[in-house]
Amino acid sequence: MDWEFTIAAGPFEGGLGGLAWDGTGMLFTAVGEEKLLRHLPQSGAVAEMRKYTNGVNGIALGPEGDIYGSQGRSRRIIRFLADGSATTTGFTVDGCYHNQPSDLFIDKRWRVWFADPFGEAAASGPQILPYLDYAAVLRMERNERGLWVIRRMTYDTRNPRAVLLSADEETLYVSEANPRPELPRELRAYPVRDEVTLGQPTVLHSFGADHRGVHRGIEGMCLDAGGDIVAVSGWKRSGPGPLVSVFSPEGRAIESHPIPSDMPMKCAFGGEGLGTLYVTTGEGLLLQVRNSGRRGSPLRV
Repeated sequence: MDWEFTIAAGPFEGGLGGLAWDGTGMLFTAVGEEKLLRHLPQSGAVAEMRKYTNGVNGIALGPEGDIYGSQGRSRRIIRFLADGSATTTGFTVDGCYHNQPSDLFIDKRWRVWFADPFGEAAASGPQILPYLDYAAVLRMERNERGLWVIRRMTYDTRNPRAVLLSADEETLYVSEANPRPELPRELRAYPVRDEVTLGQPTVLHSFGADHRGVHRGIEGMCLDAGGDIVAVSGWKRSGPGPLVSVFSPEGRAIESHPIPSDMPMKCAFGGEGLGTLYVTTGEGLLLQVRNSGRRGSPLRV
C-alpha cells in the first residue's frame, strides 16, 4: 500500500532542502528563499529561524543547540549558534578550498561528514579558483588545538550528493548521483576501517537511464529505527518518478512509494515518537507521512 503524503507547509519560492528534528519542531531549509524555517507539527505553524542563509542545503544539529549547514554558495560548512550569531568552520583540504557541500551528517564524536560535489550555482562573493580536482566525501573535526581540520575520505566518487552513517557508525552510506548517463548513480556502503580509512564500497543499488534520460539518484536519506535506509530519489522526466524507497543495510529493496511532488530533496523522521516521515521537494513543498509503519532512529541527547 502506498503511503499517504500530505502537505505540512508550502509551497515556497524555489526548492527546499535539509531537514533536522530538534525535539519539538522540524527544521528545514528554503534554499530558494535563503531561509532556515521551523515547522511545528501540533499547530502546523512555520516560524522563520534565519534569513540570508546563502544556499544552505543539508543541516544537522550540533552538541550545544547549534545547527551546522552545508552552505553551497559560500563553499563552507557554517554553524548557526543558539544565541543568533553564526560562525564559520574549516575551509580547506590539502591546502585548497573545498567545493560546494550539499549534505552532511554529524557522528557521535561530533565530527562532520559532508558530501562535497561541484555545485550547479555559482559561488557567491569572490570566486576562489580553481576548485578541487576531485569531488569527495570529506570529514571535518577539531584537532588537539581546537582548530578545524578537514580530511578526504573517499577517492572514487565523482558527484557525491548525500551521506549517512549506520547506527553503529561502522558503515558510511554515500549517494553517488552523476547526471551523465555514462557515469554511475549508486547507493554505496563503505566500511569504516579506522580513524582515517574507508574500505572498498559495496554497491547496494544502481539507477539506470532510458531514452528520456538518466534516472535521478538519491538526494537525501535517513535511518529508521531498525537500521534500514530511507532514501528519496527520482523525478518526473524519466525513470519510475519521484520515490521514497527503503533499503536494508545489505541493499535489499524492501519497499518504495511514489511522492506526489517532483524532485524530492531530503528526508527525516520527526513528530511524536519519531513516527512521521518528512520530505522536502524541489517544488517547494514540505511533505509528511504519518503512520507509515516506520519510525526514525532515537535522537542523540
